[in-house]
Amino acid sequence: MTISPQLLAILVCPKCKGALTHREAEQALDCPACKLRYPVRDDIPVMLVDEASPL
Repeated sequence: MTISPQLLAILVCPKCKGALTHREAEQALDCPACKLRYPVRDDIPVMLVDEASPL
């Protein structure tokens, strides 16, 4: 299962409020502006800056 397109359309980076890129293979959402990667666990994006990893 993947993240719904409707959810992806409204999600933004919690740090800079910028657009995110969905990386389905890595199960992550990337913010190119902040250079952070937010994990997706069990098809639920974990949108916490503390949980993000650097790109």
